[in-house]
Amino acid sequence: MTVPIPVGIAGVGHSVPDRVIDNDWFTQFVDTSDEWIVQRTGISQRRWLEDGEKLSDHFAACGKAALEQAGVLPSEVDLVIIGTVSPDYLVPSVACIVQDKLGCEKAGAFDINAGCAGFLYTLSVGRQFIASGAYKNVLVLGGEALSRITDIHDRGTVVLFADGCGGVLLRRHDDCEQGLIEDLTLGSDGSGYHFITRPVGGSYQSITQEDLAEGNHLLRMQGRDVYRFAVDQMTGLMEWAMDGQDISELGWVIPHQMNKRILETATARLEIPPEKVYINIDRFGNTSAGTVPICLSELSAHNKLEKNSLLVMAAFGAGLAWAGARIRW
Repeated sequence: MTVPIPVGIAGVGHSVPDRVIDNDWFTQFVDTSDEWIVQRTGISQRRWLEDGEKLSDHFAACGKAALEQAGVLPSEVDLVIIGTVSPDYLVPSVACIVQDKLGCEKAGAFDINAGCAGFLYTLSVGRQFIASGAYKNVLVLGGEALSRITDIHDRGTVVLFADGCGGVLLRRHDDCEQGLIEDLTLGSDGSGYHFITRPVGGSYQSITQEDLAEGNHLLRMQGRDVYRFAVDQMTGLMEWAMDGQDISELGWVIPHQMNKRILETATARLEIPPEKVYINIDRFGNTSAGTVPICLSELSAHNKLEKNSLLVMAAFGAGLAWAGARIRW
């Protein structure tokens, strides 16, 4: 989609907990092993919050890093948007908490729930506020505290999910001259909403003592259905992003880090060189809405973002919702 005012990424940042959980740790709860987890997911370790640690503190840390890199003061931020399904509280939005922690006293704030596609959804929404001329500085963050909503006795999910977040500051491209957002696409298929869900705890069904005992208030995922959908959807998103583009200009494919096997299958279908696909799932696991911005922030921190190269981002998740982005760095 074209926009009246070109929008760029002025700064990036990420923050993850210090606590490292390796694969062997799970053997006390479920029938698994390091070899089993690595072969099926590509994950060797992940970061989890400590007891009493808040996701909002990490959102504030990565937001601060993005602002500092962009050279923008918190008082200059017009809007804070956060993509997450695991905020500190159901009410209020974690974006309001982060707005206060950062001192963005003039900014509006709200959350977006789009599962693992949450960051790219927030990126799309934030881009429109700048492109329309309504705002100058929009802080877009994505991340999760999935360890807090995952069933420790569910082998299919507990070894996958992790905690962490990342984000960017959006400005007019003329003001930052990097990270031009060339195109974005959003999609959804609500008929698959039950593939990834927290069955109770919303307005439809409150939590009972029986639900707590059975873990119905925690995340549930139909892994086989999600896997089949993921391969096709990730392939389609990358095809969309590269349509009409010169493969020689590709800097990085930055995919949602859901499963290393899915990523390898999808990129192999498109004959994308493996060295062009950024993968950190082995170290951070699946942080849902946090994966794409954490990857981008790591690339920035290691000076691996070349001027004028193409960045292809793709993510899908609960909803089912998916999103893609093409960025000219």
